Amino acid sequence: MSKDIRIRKGLDINLVGEAEKVTVKATKSNVYAIKPDDFHGIVPKVISRVGAQVKAGEPLFHSKSNEKMYFPSPVSGEVVEIVRGAKRKILAFKILADKEQEYADFGIKDPAALSREEVTTHLLASGCWPFIKQRPYDVIANPEVAPKAIFVSAYSTAPLAADFDYTLAGKEKELQAALTALGKLTDGAIHVSVGAKGNSVFSSLSGITVHGVSGPHPAGNVSVQIANINPLNKGEVVWTVNPHDLVIIGELLLTGKFNAERIVALAGSSVKTPKYYKTIAGAEVSTIVYDSGVKDENIRVISGDVLTGENVKPDGYLGYYDATISVIPEGNDYELFGWNKPIFNKISPSRAFTFSWLFPKKKYELNTNTNGEHRAFVVTGSYESVFPLDIYPLQILKACLVKDLDAMEQLGMYEVAPEDFALTEFICVSKQPHQKIIREGLDLMLKEIG
Repeated sequence: MSKDIRIRKGLDINLVGEAEKVTVKATKSNVYAIKPDDFHGIVPKVISRVGAQVKAGEPLFHSKSNEKMYFPSPVSGEVVEIVRGAKRKILAFKILADKEQEYADFGIKDPAALSREEVTTHLLASGCWPFIKQRPYDVIANPEVAPKAIFVSAYSTAPLAADFDYTLAGKEKELQAALTALGKLTDGAIHVSVGAKGNSVFSSLSGITVHGVSGPHPAGNVSVQIANINPLNKGEVVWTVNPHDLVIIGELLLTGKFNAERIVALAGSSVKTPKYYKTIAGAEVSTIVYDSGVKDENIRVISGDVLTGENVKPDGYLGYYDATISVIPEGNDYELFGWNKPIFNKISPSRAFTFSWLFPKKKYELNTNTNGEHRAFVVTGSYESVFPLDIYPLQILKACLVKDLDAMEQLGMYEVAPEDFALTEFICVSKQPHQKIIREGLDLMLKEIG
């Protein structure tokens, strides 16, 4: 039975530069990169070495802990470089793409006729399994543990995020095939959350429970939806999948090809003509950013949204899971006496100094300046105003800092992911790295309890 979700706590960050609903084909990248760091917790073991010729869908590496879990090349071409960092850690696999793409053939499958084991084996072999993540810990799902439910958030409330109602239009067949296959992996329901006022393609699909979501950010975060629909208790596991990744899984089943193509929103106040681009995971972001044009050279290019994305710089690559590229001004300037005067051009949940609460619909042109420096936690009570989960955010952050596993467990650490603390980090007067603290806390729990 569907359950509508209305969130009251949160904060919408309305920024200038929303992508216009026009889609163009991005310039083809010469080189594509797959970064193992995109797959948190995975230790890569090389399969395709420098000089190897690969087809789209053929594996570049596998997980050290599970040799059956492959991570594929998004394009066909030659592996020209394996970038390594300190202690020879693998940072990226770079593939020089062929002009004409070749795809590995995994065979056409009827998802309705497959068993759980056959679906699992097929997704692992084809490299589609990494699209499935699990809670707790927000890592790639363990294929040996069946989840009590699967969640898909098709409603993003993050600043300037892609509109899934637009990007997924016309993909009903692929989505249905993917959802039918995923339905074999759980005895529970597949919960899909959509905008309460939107026009989602999921409304016409079968085998799922659709929920309408409304309210300020982070209403679109899957953790908020899990907490309101089927809360996670100790010992339980749920899986999550991004809606644009469902399309790749569905196309694999229908055509036998691993096609990492997706529609990405290019947005931000530094972009001259924000719009949507059809590209491939791992593409050079410069093929998109400079095609549209930028207003200034002093910019920050982010793969993902401005709250949770990665600073990839103009010569970087699109993240494996990302459907948004955000481009905003670099905030490396200093504002004299900025703390001692009324502020009308910045966002804050507080009514002291900042007057954004008077203009809830106004759009702002913000930069990356943190407007302060790192200091000890200041207890203000402001975190709770933007944190809709039934958890004490300050207390759980402090428990992570002191590595108190018992307190972390009792305070609800199993229910959260780093992205859930993006807003508390944004408004933090102490400029503490909340998402990093939570990520390290989850890693510690996975290692000690997991």
